[in-house]
Amino acid sequence: MLFRSVLNDEAFEEMVRIGKLWCDGVDSVIKEFNLPWHCTRLGARGEYLFQPHAPKTGAEAARAGDFELEQYIHLRLLNDGFLLTPFHNMALISPVTSESDVALHTEAFRRMCQELIA
Repeated sequence: MLFRSVLNDEAFEEMVRIGKLWCDGVDSVIKEFNLPWHCTRLGARGEYLFQPHAPKTGAEAARAGDFELEQYIHLRLLNDGFLLTPFHNMALISPVTSESDVALHTEAFRRMCQELIA
């Protein structure tokens, strides 16, 4: 059974570890390009918003969105082989996501950000 091999503490711990690496990569690119964005971390999930700090309310989070920019980012990263959730700029790390997957995403995210500010 597939669920016996992935729904366990060991798999979850690895998903959280890889999720931290994903967020570290996003944070490093945000810092590199001095973008007014923020990456939120929660377990095996990472999400970035278009404001420099974590939102304190749902209304603040909604204001931090940019529909056209989100659409561009989703399509741009999809062209590089990365599927973010269709709402938000969120990655949900799976039990099979690897460090090399994260490194490839960080590089694709870096290229995309570089193109945005050019």
